[in-house]
Amino acid sequence: MAHVSAAERRPQLIKAAIGLMAREGVAAGSTRAIAAELGVAQATVHYTFGTKEELYRAVMEQLTRDLSDQVTRAAPTDASFEETIVTLAEALWRTVLEQPASHQLLTELSMFALRTPHLKEALQSHYSEVLAVTTKLVEQAAERTGHRLGQPAETIARFFLAGFDGLTMQHLSLPDEEAERVCLRSLVSAVLAMA
Repeated sequence: MAHVSAAERRPQLIKAAIGLMAREGVAAGSTRAIAAELGVAQATVHYTFGTKEELYRAVMEQLTRDLSDQVTRAAPTDASFEETIVTLAEALWRTVLEQPASHQLLTELSMFALRTPHLKEALQSHYSEVLAVTTKLVEQAAERTGHRLGQPAETIARFFLAGFDGLTMQHLSLPDEEAERVCLRSLVSAVLAMA
């Protein structure tokens, strides 16, 4: 078998870990199971990441990057501030509807990280990245449209994300499409009022 460098193996292992843990949960994400998912030796996982926690960190980073990229691509370039915020919120909500396993995995990893000292920094990094992307999108929408924000963009982003995380958890736990639509519209209205 031809040698594959750690740089090439890394994204393959992350993808395998995401696939396995999205199907079976974080508890199933042992280095042995992830190696088996990709068909490589367990030592390959340890050589590439060092520890299981580092692999979990990489999974969180990849999921965060993927979701952020999807929402950022949806940002309109010629809409009003209000229309832009609505479009971004709807784009993010679509990721919940279309990729619930990714959101569930991020939630599970977040809870796991709260009790795992080596992952707390990864969790903080994940939330910092999500907050930074959301803040930037709010700032860009305000700058592009000449909208003067009523609160700092980061405060608006934190408020939105707090509500959105709650809606996501409700969708994962007790889905109700109509109620979720109403709640998302109400959350966006509250964000716009704050902004």
